[in-house]
This record gives sequence, structure tokens and C-alpha cells, in this order.
Amino acid sequence: MRLPPPRMEGGMPLMQALRERRTIRELSPRPLPAQVLSDLLWAATGVNRPSSGKRTAPTARDWREIDVYVAITEGTYRYRPDTHELQPVLTRDIRALTGTQDFVAEAPLNLVYVADRDRMGDADAERKDLYAATDTGFIAQNIYLYCASAGLGSTVRGSVDRDALGSLLGLRAGQRIVLAQSVGYARPGQH
Repeated sequence: MRLPPPRMEGGMPLMQALRERRTIRELSPRPLPAQVLSDLLWAATGVNRPSSGKRTAPTARDWREIDVYVAITEGTYRYRPDTHELQPVLTRDIRALTGTQDFVAEAPLNLVYVADRDRMGDADAERKDLYAATDTGFIAQNIYLYCASAGLGSTVRGSVDRDALGSLLGLRAGQRIVLAQSVGYARPGQH
């Protein structure tokens, strides 16, 4: 599923986005337009230097080990930064299974960050965990800043049944869910 080209102009100044960045858990179920989804995913970890394939979020040793899974009403997809498209994974709505809190079922978008440890070379397990967590943090913060700039709400979540969701997504032994993040329009009164 191809996404519209991301808009790389506009948005609020960085210092204002930092001032506006906050966690919002009360999200409206209103779907995000395709352009907003496109812009958000590009901000998360899109290719911003086409000649090298490097991305908006840094990764340790340029491993690019974090895959972003996109759970929306229509199904679940894996974001492909190199082609800026969504690769189908599941054709059903699994948003409720992306976390243990009740609100995740209604959030129009749940992102699941999966570390592919097989891409991390010969690093030991402790370093792989550290770098995967750090690299996920960069992506999640890019989402937070995009959301602040676009008037959206977001919350990062660690409460995920990793085994059940990993099995549902068909993850290999070398892949591990790090975090999830819900995104949507804030319900009235939530700032």
C-alpha cells in the first residue's frame, strides 16, 4: 500500500513543538487521513537522505534494526522506509491487542516498535537491548514532536503482551517488541 509523498514543509517551529509535546491517552477514534499517516511515518523513521538511505531517526552503527508496525482499523502493516509504503501483515483489526490498556482499542493508530536483533551483528545481548531501546526512543520522540506540530495526541506504552502480539505478527525468534505508541486526535478537553 503506497502512501502519499510526505510533506516536508511547514509544521511548527521546533522550540514550540518541544513546548507542546505531551502524553495524551484520551484519543478520539476518528481515523487519520492518509496524508497525516504518511507524514507521521516519514517523521518517525523515513529516509531523509536518499543518496545514503539514512533516516530521520539515528540508529546505533546504522543497523536500522527497528521496524515500525502500523495497526489501523483496516489491518496491520509494516512500514517500509526505503519505499515509503505499507507492507500488509494482517488483514484484520488488532488494535486492541497492541497493549493492555482499554484505550488502545479505539486509538485510530497504534504503532508497534520491533527490534530485529539479527540485524545487530555480533553485539552481545546487553548491547542489543540497550541500542534497540535507545533507537526506539528516537523514533518515538520523532512521533511525539510530529504530533505536537500536527495537533495530535500520542502516548508511548510499555504495557504490551509481547509474546501474544509477537506470535500474532509472525515475529521470528530474533525479533522482539520494544514498545508501542498510540496516536490520534485528542478528545475534547485533553491538552
